[in-house]
Parts: sequence; C-alpha cells; structure tokens
Amino acid sequence: MSEKPTGDEVATANDCPRASGMPMLGMGTWQLTDEEVTPEAVETALGMGYRHIDTARGYGNEHLVGDGIKRSSVDREDVFLATKIWKSDLGYEDAIEQAHDAVDDLGVEKVDLLYVHWPAEAYDPVETFRAFDELVEEGVTDRIGISNFEPEQIEAAVDHADHDIFAHQFECHPLLQQDAVREATEEHGIEPVAYSPLARGDVFGHEVLSDIAGDHTVSEARVSLAWLRERGVTAIPKASGEAHLHDNWASLSLQLNDGELDAIDELDEHDRKVDPEFGPWNQ
Repeated sequence: MSEKPTGDEVATANDCPRASGMPMLGMGTWQLTDEEVTPEAVETALGMGYRHIDTARGYGNEHLVGDGIKRSSVDREDVFLATKIWKSDLGYEDAIEQAHDAVDDLGVEKVDLLYVHWPAEAYDPVETFRAFDELVEEGVTDRIGISNFEPEQIEAAVDHADHDIFAHQFECHPLLQQDAVREATEEHGIEPVAYSPLARGDVFGHEVLSDIAGDHTVSEARVSLAWLRERGVTAIPKASGEAHLHDNWASLSLQLNDGELDAIDELDEHDRKVDPEFGPWNQ
C-alpha cells in the first residue's frame, strides 16, 4: 500500500482554487477499461479527495466510471463529472442520442460538462452546437465544452454555440505548452483543461524538471502539475494505482517560486504525444 495523504496535505488539497466550479485537478480515465481496476480506482480517487472525473464515449468505460462513483462515499452532486462525444457522432441526431446514452451508462441524471471530443469527421459547428445547446436545455448536461480545437475553431465554436463554451480540453504539459491555444482559450473566458499533463511520462528524467523536483524532494509529476495549476490550467492526469493517484494529488501542496515557473516557461520543446491524422493541426 502506498503512503496516504497526511491531514495537512488533504486540507491543502481541499483548499485548491476552483475554476468556475470545476476542480483544478481531476482524474483522467483514458485506457481504464479493466472491470475490476477502474471502479476501484475511481472510488480510491474520490476517497482521497478528488472531485473531478473525466471520461468519454470513446473510452468505452463510462459504466465502470459510474460504478466507481456509486461505490464511493462521496455524494454525486459533489463530483464534477465530464464526458465527451466522439467525432463520428457529432451530427445533430447522433449527438443527442449519444449524450443520453452517456448519462445512462454513467448511471447519472446528467453530467456537469459535455465536450466535443474532436472537431473532425461528423463535426459541424452549426449542427453540433444546435444539439449541444438542446442538451443543456434538456438538462442532460450543465455545461458544454470543446476539445482539441485550434484557435480559429475556438472562434467558430463561440460564434455558433448559444450557451457559453465552458472549457477547452487539449494536450498541454511543460514539453508542449500550447501558448497560442491557451491564449485563444482564455481570451474567450473558456477554462483550459490539460490532458496528458505528464507528457505520457516524459516529464520524468527531464533535466529542468528533475532539478526543480530535486530541490523540493518531490517527483517531476508534481512539478508539472503544479506548473499547470500556477498557469491557470486544470489538469486531468490518468492514474489507476493508489501511489500515482496520491502523487498527483499531493501536487496541490507544492508551490513553485517565480524562478522555477519561469524556467519551465522557457522550455522550447514541442513534444506532442497525441497526434492523429485527423487532428486539426494536421489539416
């Protein structure tokens, strides 16, 4: 068993700033499809203090995530729950159907946030956001979001959605800082959310991050997550084991100084880990 958070760590973590009601550290669930591991991991995370859980139709695990929420002692209304509609299902009728299926699979009445997973294939800003706006009106989701959008697509989404775009989820970490995407996101008052915030593990052993981590006697993961938090970006690192969940959670108590933040800001690396052919940056 891993070391559990101390009382001081939990208190610090529970005082974490929140972005418009969305906790700034969440649990990502991509690739968590094991019928025994996934519900237990979600239950463990919630017991540890996490209150933001992120999943997607494309992950094929919404029923397992829902089971984990039900197994925990945390009330559903205290959990910020987000899911996404896959690129093939973003036509008006398909998006409506998939969103209803998502809440059914999760075993909830509604989700807190529903994302457009990718602006590709069936995505059409007019029809997609007509569906998403209707889903807000129906009470299927409280908020709508976008994922993997480039700056010009953010602009189009804002123009076509009647309801505010609440969040934009995209790959972001010290090795892919996405300055232009972050700037465009924040210009519209949209909350930035980072997936793969640990660069699929490549933050470990990185010279700059390791030096900072060594000075604080913490992991590079904590440094990366703390940097994102200090830059106003919500992070949703994937983890299933208790030790990794705890290490990520403990990042909330790490404060980086201005020099350390600047050193990370100055990294001139563009190491994208999620790069499908249909990604808008490849079009």
